[in-house]
Amino acid sequence: MNPVQRLLPRPLQIVLTVLLLATVGAPVGYVFLASINTDLAVAAGEFWPEQFSFANYARIWSTVPLGRGLANSLLVAGTVALACAVVAVLSAYVLVRHAFRGRRTVLRALLGMQSIPGTLLLLPVFVLFATIGNTLGVPTIGTRWSLFVTYLTFGLPFSTWIMVTYLRALPDELTEAARIDGAGTAQILLRIVIPLSWPGLVVAAIFAFLLGWNDVLFASVMTDVDTRTAAVVLQVFGTGQEGGAIPPYGQMMAAALVCAAPVVTLYLAFQRYIVGGLTAGGVK
Repeated sequence: MNPVQRLLPRPLQIVLTVLLLATVGAPVGYVFLASINTDLAVAAGEFWPEQFSFANYARIWSTVPLGRGLANSLLVAGTVALACAVVAVLSAYVLVRHAFRGRRTVLRALLGMQSIPGTLLLLPVFVLFATIGNTLGVPTIGTRWSLFVTYLTFGLPFSTWIMVTYLRALPDELTEAARIDGAGTAQILLRIVIPLSWPGLVVAAIFAFLLGWNDVLFASVMTDVDTRTAAVVLQVFGTGQEGGAIPPYGQMMAAALVCAAPVVTLYLAFQRYIVGGLTAGGVK
């Protein structure tokens, strides 16, 4: 018998599942229905549209620079996810498989860095990049690479800790046997560690991707009109409709769903690896 079935009776499982699905699905359903409704009907509190129309999904591409924002988000968040996964697995391999002075300090520092609120670092990061730009005479503020470095700084500690937890669960005998057969460190990483670490790598990459995709705070001050991410475009679109006539609720809801679609697709595509990576190291 399934452990969950032993813990809860079948009828209670069904009730809890329905309540959970309703709690999660009700807001998403309302956003979708509002996106295919008229602005006047949404403002009047109408839940079910009298006539279904997907015109809002066509209008958002000309009302706001959503396409450019999505492209910037995919470029920045995608490169951050790839860089975090690669650097994290290399760093975690050194921290797990090699003993050296200060190793525990580094591991504790990785956890300690997660407790620092990003809001406190907004001004120092901005001043740092502005100073570098003025000193070297290169553009920094308003560029994608500055946003990439910022997200990489915040994403690497968590991604590295995920890979440390995952690599600890891999048997040492695998790498020892490879070394006996004459394999070098690079061969061990490419042929043994990385193929066996796909769930951990996917989790590290997805969390780094979400960091870059959902961030509004740093992206709002580190980008300009041409380099704004999708989250900033949505924020500007929402705040720019305050006052005056009825805001374009339908277009705002449609834009929100379009921006959420890549993340949902990512989760659905890699959910098997996500579950395996998050539960790695839980059983010793």
